[in-house]
Amino acid sequence: MAEHSGGPGGSKGGSGRLDEVVARARRDRDDRLSGYRELSLKIHPWVCGRCWRAFTRENLHLLTVHHKDHNHDNNPLDGSNWENLCVYCHDNEHSRYLDHQAGAGAASGASVDERPEATNRPFERLKDLLKPK
Repeated sequence: MAEHSGGPGGSKGGSGRLDEVVARARRDRDDRLSGYRELSLKIHPWVCGRCWRAFTRENLHLLTVHHKDHNHDNNPLDGSNWENLCVYCHDNEHSRYLDHQAGAGAASGASVDERPEATNRPFERLKDLLKPK
């Protein structure tokens, strides 16, 4: 039976080229990301930008670099897109961002006025219930 060698990824040449492209892209990304934490620690004080907790060499591993615009590829050398946050504030910031993204209307871009009206009216008959008998 003849081996199929045509089509995407069907031959060693095709998949080898793809492997090279993927490997180069990963190397390029690693090069972009390497060193921005060290640079941020040189530029900014060793203090959390939210809770103002101070850090020393002993607990510096608990201080992270947060990308203000949430784009990890945006690493200007002046540090303008970074802020040092403790791991707790960093987790909180990302949770708040994810909650905002998942919020009603955030994905569709709908304004408050365009959202569907609530159908549950728990206090609708409250006035009747409070009337004296």
